[in-house]
Amino acid sequence: MSSITHDAAAAAGLILFAHGARDPAWAAPFEAVAAAVRHARPALPLRLAFLESMQPDLARAGAELCAAGCTRVDIVPLFLGTGGHLKRDLPPLVEGLRGAHPQTDWILHAPAGESPLLTQALCNIALAALPAQIRPGNTAP
Repeated sequence: MSSITHDAAAAAGLILFAHGARDPAWAAPFEAVAAAVRHARPALPLRLAFLESMQPDLARAGAELCAAGCTRVDIVPLFLGTGGHLKRDLPPLVEGLRGAHPQTDWILHAPAGESPLLTQALCNIALAALPAQIRPGNTAP
């Protein structure tokens, strides 16, 4: 690996951004996603951040990644679609990060729910819920 690639990788961070809820158990699936990313990329600085009701919020998570030396942070909303929160609430929060940390590139991605990978995963879950005799690939009458 060249030093340029290594330096770029060392300077990159990731924020997984979720809605948040009053019930702490609600965050378990999102924590599982974060744990899976950490397992796949143990050296990647990563924060799970929330829009409301839970901590850290986006501003704090972003500040923590900047303090860790990140000069590029990718933000992946763990939302199924682009609704009001992603249209109205998230853009000003990202602009706040850009203003507070101008040395960092903040890259906002489309919500996870718009990925064909998630579409296929949800399709697989739905099909797995069907009785075995009507699952795809079953040729029995």
